[in-house]
Amino acid sequence: MRLTTAALTGVGMMLATLMPMQVAAEAKIYSYNASANYCPAGLQPITISGVICCGVPNQNVSYQSMKAQPAKRYYRVQKQRSARAHCPAGEKGCS
Repeated sequence: MRLTTAALTGVGMMLATLMPMQVAAEAKIYSYNASANYCPAGLQPITISGVICCGVPNQNVSYQSMKAQPAKRYYRVQKQRSARAHCPAGEKGCS
């Protein structure tokens, strides 16, 4: 009985020390590029977890640019060259 109580106390103390780190992490607030700004003076459209509201962003990129997909890269296929030289029939120097 005492072993489980000590174990639960240890787990509780560990969680108590780790919890403030998660609480202290602030949410990412992105600016939202809207066509019209209906927010009060000093505020602008922002997104918090995908919800648009008024406030002050704490990220330097907009929500649209953060959500944009990276550009696709296209690679040109190179032609395979044979190791053998092209020799027509009857040509000297070809084996």
